[in-house]
Amino acid sequence: MTQSSDFKARKTIYLTRHGQTDYNRRMIVQGSGIDSDLNDTGREQAQRFHRAFQHIPFNAIYVSQLKRTHQTIAPFIPQIGTPIILPGLNEISWGILEGQEQTAERHNQFLKITTQWRQGQYDAAIEGGESPQQMLERQKIALNTLMSDPHETVLVCMHGRALRSFLCLLTDTPLCDMDQFPHENTGLYILEHQTNAKFEVTTFNYTDHLN
Repeated sequence: MTQSSDFKARKTIYLTRHGQTDYNRRMIVQGSGIDSDLNDTGREQAQRFHRAFQHIPFNAIYVSQLKRTHQTIAPFIPQIGTPIILPGLNEISWGILEGQEQTAERHNQFLKITTQWRQGQYDAAIEGGESPQQMLERQKIALNTLMSDPHETVLVCMHGRALRSFLCLLTDTPLCDMDQFPHENTGLYILEHQTNAKFEVTTFNYTDHLN
């Protein structure tokens, strides 16, 4: 699935999900088509994340095109600089489900498509949306960019479903098992990459900074 084992560089990735938005609070799917802001809780989560990890010597920050990731890492900008935007880190497109209030029918659509993914049907997609395979292909481009950067310790902020797929890519895990990677708003994964080796998860969805 991934080419990570071909990279020569050592790399430590701090991988986090963006802070909470009102769409998250209301359990409404955002996807890549809803460019929402953090709410008050999300901004507080971003501040807590910064206080917990401001001592880490990050060399660079990578974010998606969506402003909820930019707002989450904003407290780091004075010490690290402008983040690098990678479209490959965008959330999956959920097509016709994006921005819609939760109903039994829409929930069933969601359950049906995620069941197909768990069964290995990576080309399946919600109407008007993106498949896991399409998301994975753009994430490979993002990973190549990230790994070509000589910086050794980087912070990456992205989105829930995309984060699960990206973790699969980094660790050579089949996409059908992506749900084994839980996520919270500003929950943190730390991954270590040694020369000629795949990434290893050393910290799994860390959330102590939120308590």
